[in-house]
Order: sequence, then C-alpha cells, then structure tokens
Amino acid sequence: MDYATRYIGKKVKVTIDRPIGSKHPKYGDIYPVNYGYIKGVIAPDGKDLDAYVLGVEEPVKEFEGKCIAVIHRSDDEDDKLIVVPKGKEYSDDQIMALVEFQEKWFKSEVVRE
Repeated sequence: MDYATRYIGKKVKVTIDRPIGSKHPKYGDIYPVNYGYIKGVIAPDGKDLDAYVLGVEEPVKEFEGKCIAVIHRSDDEDDKLIVVPKGKEYSDDQIMALVEFQEKWFKSEVVRE
C-alpha cells in the first residue's frame, strides 16, 4: 500500500483511458467518473498505478490534480488513487459512493494516510 499512499497530498498527472461514459472493455460496466493511470508508476500488478478522478464531470484525456486518498483493496493487490481538482474535497462515504460501480466487487476502504 505504501506505493500508493506516498502520493496522498501530492499533485499527480492522470492519463485517462476510461473517460466518463465509457464501457469497461471486459465487463461492460459504464464509468461514471474518469479513470486512468499514473504513467511510469508501476503498481504490484505490474501495470501503471490506477487513479479515479472525481469532481470532473466531462470526459477528459488527461487530468492534473491532487491525490486526496487511496482506495485500498484488502482482497486485491491493486490500490487506486483518488485525484480531485484543486479545492475539492470528498468524505470517505462520498468517495465510496462514487467508486462503488467498480469497488463493489472488492473489499475496499478509503485510506487517507
């Protein structure tokens, strides 16, 4: 989890590969938030570190914002950053509600530090 939590409070650039409204390529779920990755930061699954972008209501290709939390999955090695625009804040409950479309399949929790 340290590989992800070290980004909390820091500015990060997210490359969006699943914009709002797109379908998951394998399962067909529709993404209600922009979702992407931090290019060049490798997570334990061997892929780039994933990130949910909250507070941006239109599809984007890239987004630079602040990481305010991490979604930690106790039953999976693939934690996710929570990235928001400057000045935006979300409670743990709000974050879980916004990412529930995907996190419902895992044992997830919001980690702040």
